[in-house]
Amino acid sequence: MTDAHRSPRPAPPPLRGRGRSRSRLTCGVTAAALAVSALVVLPRTAHAATARQVERLDRGLTSTHTGSGNLVSWRWLATDPDQVAFNVYRGATRVNSSPLTTSTNYFDTGASDSADYTVRAVIGGVEQPASEAALKFRSGYLDVPISPPAGGTTPDGVAYTYEANDASTGDLDGDGRLDLVLKWQPTNAKDNSQSGYTGNTIVDGIRLDGTRLWRIDLGRNIRSGAHYTQFQVYDYDGDGRAEVAMKTADGTRDGTGAVIGDSAADHRNTSGYVLSGPEFLTMFHGQTGRAMGTVDYVPARGTVSSWGDSYGNRVDRFLAGTAYLDGARPSLIMARGYYTRTVVAAWDWRNGRFTRRWTFDTSSSTNVGKGYDGQGNHSLSIADVDADGKDEIVYGAMTVDDDGAGLWTTKLGHGDAGHVGDLDPSRPGLEYFKVSEDKSRPGSWMADARTGQILWQTASGADNGRGVAGDVYAGSPGAEAWSASDTTLRSAAGASLGREPSSVNFLSWWDGDPVRELLDGTRVDKYGPSGDTRLLTGSGVSSNNTTKATPALSGDILGDWREEVVWRTSDNTALRIYSTPHPTTTRITTLLHDTQYRTALAWQNTAYNQPPHPSFFIGAAMPAAPRPAVFTP
Repeated sequence: MTDAHRSPRPAPPPLRGRGRSRSRLTCGVTAAALAVSALVVLPRTAHAATARQVERLDRGLTSTHTGSGNLVSWRWLATDPDQVAFNVYRGATRVNSSPLTTSTNYFDTGASDSADYTVRAVIGGVEQPASEAALKFRSGYLDVPISPPAGGTTPDGVAYTYEANDASTGDLDGDGRLDLVLKWQPTNAKDNSQSGYTGNTIVDGIRLDGTRLWRIDLGRNIRSGAHYTQFQVYDYDGDGRAEVAMKTADGTRDGTGAVIGDSAADHRNTSGYVLSGPEFLTMFHGQTGRAMGTVDYVPARGTVSSWGDSYGNRVDRFLAGTAYLDGARPSLIMARGYYTRTVVAAWDWRNGRFTRRWTFDTSSSTNVGKGYDGQGNHSLSIADVDADGKDEIVYGAMTVDDDGAGLWTTKLGHGDAGHVGDLDPSRPGLEYFKVSEDKSRPGSWMADARTGQILWQTASGADNGRGVAGDVYAGSPGAEAWSASDTTLRSAAGASLGREPSSVNFLSWWDGDPVRELLDGTRVDKYGPSGDTRLLTGSGVSSNNTTKATPALSGDILGDWREEVVWRTSDNTALRIYSTPHPTTTRITTLLHDTQYRTALAWQNTAYNQPPHPSFFIGAAMPAAPRPAVFTP
């Protein structure tokens, strides 16, 4: 297949060079002041709002029990009128005295954990039909039963079992209720830098009642580990059901038992790596797990050493995402490489077949020598950074435009974490906070997401493995940022705010205010200048991905706009979903209908998991949240 034709585009605005940035911007308050004074705000391109395809969802109604009653919580859908109100029913009895207009939750004082609830929208004074029954979080959580695959033994005699790992979500069967897609990882999974055989990677589609819809076995020719299998769950063709996309190989067995490629092939070498044999991209049916279409993976591995080493570490670094490249419908993003060469391929799934929109390759004649190679992170982000209504791929220290052309690069290199959002609402547009692994580069930096212009940065000299940005402190406007190698919490402008939070991994909107909380390991904490306050300690659960200490999934998947946390139980028999017990007076459209946030849930499982960020600011003193322009299949 050939890439779609692209018309020439103007070159992006020139970036300030690294030397100039370092001479003017250093750490601390002075750096922040310089950054603000030096910033030239560039106008953002105006565009007409284009409705985007989103999921047709039910109310996601939940009832979370506490010692004093039940918090009943539901979705305000983007397809609801702005002035919609709601009534809450316990059984046949309405429990609110008048229709609720300022929030989408209600605390039913004194109610038992077995109470049954529905909610009814009120539109123009007319009460609508009842919603589905609420899911009951009787102990603060809901268990979704899961069953581990059988373990096995590798060719060198090493036994392994399975642990539940990363999860994603989508409406697999079209009933309006989100389902879960779970990756099972063998206990001998490997980082790419580690030799040795692994067990197969297994992926399950699961309803929230624990019904397993299908099980896909990726087979012996897909090695297991954080960098090998990035799976995307999204409704790509607009039929009202989510599809599941993954890299596959000879011997992959789909959810119906059918085998892709040669079932007898074994391409593993004596070090356990898979460095030969065909590589595929497959789209699976969300309800049945059936392989609907398979094409060659782009790019092919080619010569292994051309990716940076000869033993197979860098060649098999994969990233994946979902982006609205045309502004209206989602496309699949599959990528390979970030330490040296990087290739990003964009695919459409329409009418039962793959079509490649474009391929961005740092080694192509268009891009070679422009500083795009070697810029990737262990994750990516999707956002409309230039406000043209179409999404870009923020790929570490560079960004690829919606048409597959390079948009900008800071040339500041590889890192583990990045965050895109309206981090500084005093500036127009979005910002990007990133940490760096190269000790000769800034430890962390904040940039204008449209141009890559560095706004502020911290000192170099360390392999900075973690970094977070979000409004965790109401005492400073906008989002704060902090990282593992820095010693202070920083304002949106880079100024020191004092004590760093106790963790540097994940975030969650958990309590009643719009300031975000800290999520790390199996706990949720609220930041305070003098110390953090524990809000939740998960019971009988474990986090994933070793030092990353991430949940299986976290995000606004049920109830109102606050975020649920999904951990695996320590015995791997359930996915335990925790939902907030705290009422809120803030009303925000379900974040599932903000497509930057929704695509972030889709890419959350990619390599080193990062928390999702919406396209607008949520935090202290926030204005009324915008309502997205969307349509449902």
